[in-house]
Amino acid sequence: MGKETFELAGRDWPKVTWWKQRNMRTLYLTLWAALLTSATNGYDGSLMNGLESITAWNENFNHPSGQILGLIAASMSIGSLLAIPIVPYTADLLGRRTGVVIGCTIMIAGVALICIGFHVALFIIGRLILGFGIAIAHGSAPLLIAELVHPQHRAVYSTIYNTLWYLGSLVGSWVAFGTHQLGGQWSWRVPCLLQALPSLVQIAFIWTVPESPRWLISKGNHAKAKTILAYAHAEGNEQDELVEVEFHEIQQTIALEQEYEKSAWSELWATKGNRHRLIILVSIGFFSQWSGNGIVSYFLPKVLELIDIRDPTEQLKINGYLSVVQLVSAVTTCFFVDKIGRRPLFLASCVGMLGTFISTTIALARFDASPNSNAANAVLVFIFLYYVMYNLGFCGLLVSYSTEILPYRIRAKGITVMFFCVDLSLWFNQYVNPIGLQDIKWKYYLVYCVWLAFELLVVWKYYIETKNTALEEICKFFDGDAALIGGHAATAKARHLTGEDDADVPAAGDEKTAPTETTTTA
Repeated sequence: MGKETFELAGRDWPKVTWWKQRNMRTLYLTLWAALLTSATNGYDGSLMNGLESITAWNENFNHPSGQILGLIAASMSIGSLLAIPIVPYTADLLGRRTGVVIGCTIMIAGVALICIGFHVALFIIGRLILGFGIAIAHGSAPLLIAELVHPQHRAVYSTIYNTLWYLGSLVGSWVAFGTHQLGGQWSWRVPCLLQALPSLVQIAFIWTVPESPRWLISKGNHAKAKTILAYAHAEGNEQDELVEVEFHEIQQTIALEQEYEKSAWSELWATKGNRHRLIILVSIGFFSQWSGNGIVSYFLPKVLELIDIRDPTEQLKINGYLSVVQLVSAVTTCFFVDKIGRRPLFLASCVGMLGTFISTTIALARFDASPNSNAANAVLVFIFLYYVMYNLGFCGLLVSYSTEILPYRIRAKGITVMFFCVDLSLWFNQYVNPIGLQDIKWKYYLVYCVWLAFELLVVWKYYIETKNTALEEICKFFDGDAALIGGHAATAKARHLTGEDDADVPAAGDEKTAPTETTTTA
């Protein structure tokens, strides 16, 4: 049997074993300083469930429910929405690492206000600031990861990024369970205070991670970019063939994009390929939060009350067990992204979510008509199964798929649009869900059953497969085979700007395009 290979620039390259290469091993370990951004966000989701079950927190804020509870939960998303205008510029102008540090610093300020929140208004303001900071960090961290890792590992590593939401959720749920036993004000202040810990770790250790070579090349620092590529992918050998191909491909890509594109927001819808990308970005942003997961992620105690589970300790235990299942299922999925493919995972996720949500709705209706333990247990089982199905498509792939379908020039702006849709849907969910659960009980689940059927249709029609394709070459799936590999700005818009017809533009690999040794056919 021959060696295992992966494809890049139209060629097969031997796969590497990362833990046997010192530099790659060091890089992947230090990259956790960027991955922690997602864990911070997950901690908050689980924390809100925990706080709702802690007696002292409810007494301190006069037992919030309905609109007030919705506003408390949604305030973090509102803060993220307010940060949207500056997020891509932070990542593109100041660098990926600096963006993470700025976001973490703001988050720490928000946590401080939350912890001294003697009034619900101060608690909400603290969460607004926390959301503002996490949006900035979120706009930089996944880009740094996707643009640094070896092309063989990009899918797994960038998919793991968003799954660590569940690591934060797991920690948050069990911290809340533990501090609940303390009683008094510290039972809720301690878990809130610990929310600052990941940000402190990131500020201290993010500087051990190299800057994105793609960002360095965009700023004209080619020598340093090549050194980083060689360090990360070839044990420091700048003459390594893979490093040479990657370096020239990235160089050509960014040079052509800077030549043809103006880096305006209108680029996101200026070409047919970019409009296709935009449909995916907007839909995946909304689907990641409007698939029914928002009900359980932030309001699990209210759902459990529908099946008469009202004991705070029992609610906190279920929250903790659910976090374990979520983390294991999400991380496991990451290792099958390149084996199974993105599109099959998305489709399986939609079908699975629809089936489990319909089953949950039926079980809730049966319990409402005639309370019994069988119906209650069925609800719990389907809640757990639902998250396994959700994690097949809309957890890790949310960030990794959105990142990889975007050309470098609009990558930060595209990711910002995706997170804008996430925050907008979160704000709606977190404000509306508690009202819906309070007013119409289990019937609120019917809304999501219909919506999940719509999601399945959109995914089937628009989501395409990108597995085993280099980051600079994914353009061919959106812009056609005539797109220039190593410079996918030379697509429909480039042809329009230069006045060339499709027939006049040489295909990738043509001698008119670039030197034959660095530009290859898709």
